[in-house]
Amino acid sequence: MKNYSIEVKWTLRFILLVLAWSIGEKFIGLHDQHIDQYALYTNLFALPAFLFYYLGLKEKKKYVYHNDMTWTQGFVSGVALSFFITILMPLAQFVIYKSITPHFFDTIIEYKTKSPLLTRHITIKDAQSYFNLKSYIIQSIFNSLSLGITTGAIVSLFLRTKK
Repeated sequence: MKNYSIEVKWTLRFILLVLAWSIGEKFIGLHDQHIDQYALYTNLFALPAFLFYYLGLKEKKKYVYHNDMTWTQGFVSGVALSFFITILMPLAQFVIYKSITPHFFDTIIEYKTKSPLLTRHITIKDAQSYFNLKSYIIQSIFNSLSLGITTGAIVSLFLRTKK
């Protein structure tokens, strides 16, 4: 596990980032009065997520590979980081939707089924089957693994030592 101490450290930082981002979203009203803007602004999380992967892999390159890292080494580190994040993401989702913003699912279900601003509404049954903790935990597992591995691959291209 010592070989992955940097990835574990950045995993914990990433999870704290996820929680802080959710608190920020709630604070500016994206989980209630501005729920109509939620889908747009929540996707901006990709920017700090990319930055955290970059910083984590850059640290790995500096301290483990002594500034001489191949793409493969960076990619393996990115996969490990993604794996560790994936393991902790269900816990983060639980904290977000049970503690930080417990009313989120009720609010978004109401918005998606009744808002006059939407051109296409969904049924309450469909909304309830999609907008719930179990669904979001499953989505977070697949997203953190697939998007994390992709991000790790891209960041590794930037950080690899060119010879």
